[in-house]
Amino acid sequence: MKPRIRLIVMLLAGLTAFQVSAGHYKHFRVAVYSRSYETQKMGDPAWLAAAWEEVSRQVGVDKIYLETHRDLVVVDQATLDQAKAFFKARGVETAGGITLTIDESNRFETFCYTNPEHRARVKEIVEYTARNFDELILDDFFFTSCKCDLCIAAKGERSWTGYRLELMREAARELVLEPARAVNPKIKVVIKYPNWYDHFQGLGFNLEAQPAMFDGIYTGTETRDPSSAQHLQAYLGYNIFRYFENLKPGGNGGGWVDTGGMRTLDRYAEQLWITLFAKAPEITLFDLRQMLYPLRKETRAPWQGQGTSFDFDAMMQPVTLPGKPEVTPTTMARAAGYTFEKIDKFLGSLGKPLGVRSYKPFHSTGEEFLHNFMGMAGIPMDVVPRFPDEDPVVFLTEAAAADPQISEKIKKHLREGKTAVITTGLLKALQGKGIEDIAEIRCTGRKALVRQFTAGWGPASFADRDILIPQVAYLTNDSWEEISALDDTHGWPILHYAGYSKGKLYILTIPDNFVDLYFLPVPVLNRIRQTIAGHLPVQLEGPGYVSLFAYDNNTFIVESFADTTVSVNLTSSLNFSRMTNLETGEVSPSIDRTFPAFRNNPARTIRNFPMKLKPHSFIVLKAE
Repeated sequence: MKPRIRLIVMLLAGLTAFQVSAGHYKHFRVAVYSRSYETQKMGDPAWLAAAWEEVSRQVGVDKIYLETHRDLVVVDQATLDQAKAFFKARGVETAGGITLTIDESNRFETFCYTNPEHRARVKEIVEYTARNFDELILDDFFFTSCKCDLCIAAKGERSWTGYRLELMREAARELVLEPARAVNPKIKVVIKYPNWYDHFQGLGFNLEAQPAMFDGIYTGTETRDPSSAQHLQAYLGYNIFRYFENLKPGGNGGGWVDTGGMRTLDRYAEQLWITLFAKAPEITLFDLRQMLYPLRKETRAPWQGQGTSFDFDAMMQPVTLPGKPEVTPTTMARAAGYTFEKIDKFLGSLGKPLGVRSYKPFHSTGEEFLHNFMGMAGIPMDVVPRFPDEDPVVFLTEAAAADPQISEKIKKHLREGKTAVITTGLLKALQGKGIEDIAEIRCTGRKALVRQFTAGWGPASFADRDILIPQVAYLTNDSWEEISALDDTHGWPILHYAGYSKGKLYILTIPDNFVDLYFLPVPVLNRIRQTIAGHLPVQLEGPGYVSLFAYDNNTFIVESFADTTVSVNLTSSLNFSRMTNLETGEVSPSIDRTFPAFRNNPARTIRNFPMKLKPHSFIVLKAE
């Protein structure tokens, strides 16, 4: 081979190797978002090179979103050109980002979409960004909270929700999509939705119209510390991605996580892997500034050293990424990189996520975010925007009452020999609206403070604290208590059954404080899980604060969010004889429980797989 040809081949081979290494993880892509404040700094080549080196040597990054606007800070063209050239030379894909805030620090002050000057400004920002990129993403704030005199006059007699839904649908078309496509016909326009999905409609996020309008959607899977202002449960990071995937199948581009509200690095890592458990094809780290935050020893969780899935000490060991020198971890970028390396090892073995489908009509609210509490109580959830007629079991919260035909849909489901599990919130909302055609059951409006429970004829079990529940009344022998809550010699249903046609209706009593679901006694939780999720390949037994993630190829993840070690059990009536830990290769044989025939029920054998979970850890299993 001639020297010149050999040199060209070597250069091409090197280029190919570099491009392959840019796909740093086998089963997902990683992006970093740069706010306009940091993008603006990229006009300084020394700052840009140093910042990017610090991040990219600790976590593999395939893509960067370069924000052009936030808080009226617009990045100039020369700086954008320099930044794009920098990342192109390093094989990193670039896309544009826009945050439509006037002053994020002022209670997230957004643009006013009834103000002509603001509308013109939004259109100008979009056009500028679309000229620079073939993809742009709208960060969290394409909504409106404005109640200025212009908005009050334009709203008229409509509700704020009704007015804003229509206003923002029109704004999406006229101020974002049409202008962007006019200046760049190749543009892909993506809307990123935040994590507070149950309240979207009140601010104009339109989940009925917008997913079809935009070329893609993106999911805010941030859950942070649940004791912070939003009080979001960790399971939301998984549940919301699956919900948005059901809104636009194949069009949900990824999950988006930040470090906000983080008390321990475990909580940050949990947000990342929960997003990937939902099979997000890409994960975005918000933001470049946060990736440069120094790692601090005080973020080491108090339960470290007990075998948690995020090992602080292991993360702090020197690491070498492809094409990079060895480095000792220094910033939050390494917390992400360490997590990704761990998850990427087994993520490809997981199938398509499975869960109990729960119908949430568009623009509905009621028992807000309850699905995430159910997930944290060990019941896999799958929220869908249409009633799942084909499923053997449907779980319905108060939000389903937004569908005026919901009572008829429930009755049809039961007549087909299927099961519907409804909450006391939905029962109350449907009183006088057709639910009494199935059974005369009602929420009385009274409350009870309980901690003793019975399930059938078994012994009583006790919660560790008092639980406040709504009192449900019914006609004796028209329907039956499956699980009862007791206060001395009085009691009320926790799980109630009513037959209708060939089907089964269950009413699940939801405590006033949803967190109390986690504190129900283990026998009560087990019975509830079996009733709602018994049609899935496996069911979880054990305390609350433990989640089960199921997949269609008989793989499963069991994760504990508890601060102490817990004992759990997976059960299955399927012919599984063993489970293999996909991280360690350890094989666990089943321990069978046989139940004798009783009345009309034949004898049956249940396969059991007991295990212990360390604090904030998970186990990945393959059943065979």
